Amino acid sequence: MRAMDMPIIDHRGPEFQKLGKRVLEKIKTIFKTRDPVFIFPSSGTGAWEAALANLFAPGDAILMYETGQFATLWKNMAQKIGLRPEFMTSDWRGGINAAAIEQRLREDKEHRLKAVCVVHNETSTGATSRIDEVRGAIDAAGHPALLLVDTVSGLGCADYRHDEWGVDVSVSGSQKGLMLPPGISFNAVSEKALKSARASDTPKLYWSWEEMLPLNANGFFAYTPATGLLYGLDVVIDMMHEEGLDHVFARHQRHAEATRRAVAAWGLETVCLEQRCHSPVLTAALMPQGHSADQFRRIVLEHFDMSLGMGLGRLADKAFRIGHLGDINDLTLLGALSGVEMGLALSGVPAGKGGVGAAMDYLRETSV
Repeated sequence: MRAMDMPIIDHRGPEFQKLGKRVLEKIKTIFKTRDPVFIFPSSGTGAWEAALANLFAPGDAILMYETGQFATLWKNMAQKIGLRPEFMTSDWRGGINAAAIEQRLREDKEHRLKAVCVVHNETSTGATSRIDEVRGAIDAAGHPALLLVDTVSGLGCADYRHDEWGVDVSVSGSQKGLMLPPGISFNAVSEKALKSARASDTPKLYWSWEEMLPLNANGFFAYTPATGLLYGLDVVIDMMHEEGLDHVFARHQRHAEATRRAVAAWGLETVCLEQRCHSPVLTAALMPQGHSADQFRRIVLEHFDMSLGMGLGRLADKAFRIGHLGDINDLTLLGALSGVEMGLALSGVPAGKGGVGAAMDYLRETSV
């Protein structure tokens, strides 16, 4: 926050050029890539559109997988800009079924499907999918489809490896694991994707990678950048490396496990039922039948000034979400869980006690 509290300098001047070069190079270390990473002054939704607009033309078919509300919204965007998304549906209770993707690609003998688009960490359900398995499915099918991944809430919280996992476009934003306000978003782009984009004649300007490439090479942007957020990004990346990325990921996993133990002690069910897909970023819990998640959230907000995530899409008023991401520690988490436990009691929800104690026991017995 102190880094962002700076005067807005000339974004065509030498001082900004140093900042631009620095952040454009440093952000690659968070995506674990050597590929270019484009930074847009937008929310993650803009980065979704940039990924689609650079690669595809109206009428193109793409394969998308429904892990939750954000996968659904990306599919809706694809439809609205004229693409033909084929949506593989699910019950929202786990991650991506890579075997199903492989089977569908094997059936696509004419290679009509131009890409596979998936969500790494589904913020609406608390499920993290195995992107390496999705890449393995594409390769096993011998299909040339591009791999596009939304890691808006995953980046900086869960291990992510753009290069190693063979991702062609990674989409992310500033407001989750990078601990910044919303306002900048990212496309990490492989050479294969850049080559495809150069062959595309779809009209675009604001989202164009080709507009950005020559200017980024010198530390500049094609239009007015979000300078204040770039100052913050510069410091955030340093903070994450000072802690160590592996330590950051382990810390998130530990806090996630403590939260799930609290949810289990309350007698509630997590939305994600696949053990290996439980998210290190957030935990979504289902309310007992006949009880309003939104009413419970209102009571927690009114009594404890704490905002819990709402249920989205088909989970509206049926689930609430506890975030455990970014710059938090054991006491921060335990305070949040205390608010949930007291809120459940105040709301008359038939939940057990001892969730905070279960989380405390786990945190006391473990460390990272």
